[in-house]
Amino acid sequence: MGRKRLITDSYPVVKRREGPAGHSKGELAPELGEEPQPPEEDEAELQLLRQFDLAWQYGPCTGITRLQRWCRAKQLGLEPPPEVWQVLKTHPGDPRFQCSLWHLYPL
Repeated sequence: MGRKRLITDSYPVVKRREGPAGHSKGELAPELGEEPQPPEEDEAELQLLRQFDLAWQYGPCTGITRLQRWCRAKQLGLEPPPEVWQVLKTHPGDPRFQCSLWHLYPL
């Protein structure tokens, strides 16, 4: 009996070449015509919305969007921050901005 066979014995060893200088494996190039928004601007707006989610004085935020919650608070005379309204209106279809912190958790 010879030596015990390993699964790696069945596959040839392939050495990979390194990519061109300045190219990182984990980074993707932006698509043509797409202007990425500065991440610090998005992060500041998302932080404002997170603070709105955590502010209990505007009522519960589970099961509704941030815009619905803002409108409900406005109708009840709770004076929600107008900055939140402006951020929500500038990102109408983006779920990162429209959904609250708790939207992934079932009721």
